[in-house]
Amino acid sequence: MRAIVFVTALLLAGPAAAEVVDSQPNGFEVRQSAAIKAPAAKVYADLVKIGAWWGSDHSWSGDARNITIDARPGGCWCETWAGGGVLHMTVIDAQPGKQLRFAGALGPLSFSGLDGHMAWTLGEKDGVTTVTWTYAVGGYVRGGLGQWPAGVDKVLTEQLERFKRFEETGKPD
Repeated sequence: MRAIVFVTALLLAGPAAAEVVDSQPNGFEVRQSAAIKAPAAKVYADLVKIGAWWGSDHSWSGDARNITIDARPGGCWCETWAGGGVLHMTVIDAQPGKQLRFAGALGPLSFSGLDGHMAWTLGEKDGVTTVTWTYAVGGYVRGGLGQWPAGVDKVLTEQLERFKRFEETGKPD
């Protein structure tokens, strides 16, 4: 049931708060960015603690604390619960304080022939770290991409906003 709610929320998401960089019949790219008053090393370490700031309403188990990232090449962005779990994405590049890159299709995108590449890049200047997320998705999905780019952008923007609040206040909500 939770998967159905997740899929429906993603499909019905409203206009993007960040940027849909490109949208074609066979794929799209979205980008989000936030400036955070913290050094890049701290920002990176806290990004990896994804279960502390990701929204539970965008998890399969209903509890974001079940989500972890093993920040090493081949590592898992996974969610586990009693009797089950899901591999959301695979870490393909981990450079502490600089970037994390992933391969895979998040959430309902994994129910199709879509695949993606996500990069979280960090740039620090004068104690402020700019975090930029890009997610490029391509392949086949029945009925075409339609509202997928805007919905994905909205969900990822919400998560980056949660992370920024977490970094600045200690609480994502």
